[in-house]
Amino acid sequence: MRIINSVVEMQQQADRWRAEGKKIALVPTMGYLHEGHLSLMRAVRNRADAVVASIFVNPTQFGPNEDLERYPRDFERDGKLSESVGVDVIFAPQPADMYPSGYQTYVEVTDVTGPLCGGSRPGHFRGVATVVAKLFNIVEPHMAIFGEKDYQQLTVIRRMVADLNMNIEIIGYPIVREHDDLAMSSRNVYLSAEQRGKALRLNLALKEAQGLIDKGERQSDSILARVREVLQPGEDVRIDYAQICRPDTLEDLTRVDDRALLALAVYVGATRLIDNRILTARS
Repeated sequence: MRIINSVVEMQQQADRWRAEGKKIALVPTMGYLHEGHLSLMRAVRNRADAVVASIFVNPTQFGPNEDLERYPRDFERDGKLSESVGVDVIFAPQPADMYPSGYQTYVEVTDVTGPLCGGSRPGHFRGVATVVAKLFNIVEPHMAIFGEKDYQQLTVIRRMVADLNMNIEIIGYPIVREHDDLAMSSRNVYLSAEQRGKALRLNLALKEAQGLIDKGERQSDSILARVREVLQPGEDVRIDYAQICRPDTLEDLTRVDDRALLALAVYVGATRLIDNRILTARS
């Protein structure tokens, strides 16, 4: 496995692979890898000739009061884990190389970035779309894979790829959970033992919502009311949002008559956690 820090060197390697007729897969990450990331890498290992994992804590997707400086990092550990699942190259550029002096070009995806995380994290998805577009231009992948835990991010990337006619296959991968059903996230390390117990309410709330639908409930307001009860906002728990929306456009739904996305963002202590589930109503 190689580690490449230079943008130019990564482009040159991608050009060589393509000239050799090799299929390239990209796994974009911000590092501090966990089993969720490794699952993505394994998923594309058998579909591509060359697998690139990018490790880059992207400053443009963090707001002024968010955790950019304290975001967990352990590059040596990340390298060993990546190599263990067959990654060919880690691309780990420096911020100054991705955003050199005078940088002023950004990618803006509009409607699907407005709801959910877009409401509480203004500018976040502009940063996400921009860095992913740059990674696509540098790594030149035939395919890229993203976890469905960040469902809105996956939706934004799919919209960008379609709108800009990028010839890249975007793969969504199911949420990977820890032994106690907490969705895997690099930010889980921030949680104390007590906070972790409270964080488990997110998945419980998702299950409760599907249970209500299985019993015949269709009204989003009623389902969301029960979701909030399960989450138990109060001391050390604050709901950023709990919304039921269309899986493709992320527009709010007042009823669940077929498939719907239930998306949650909840602060447990100072840690913001997200989770989601596709709700299905049987006819």
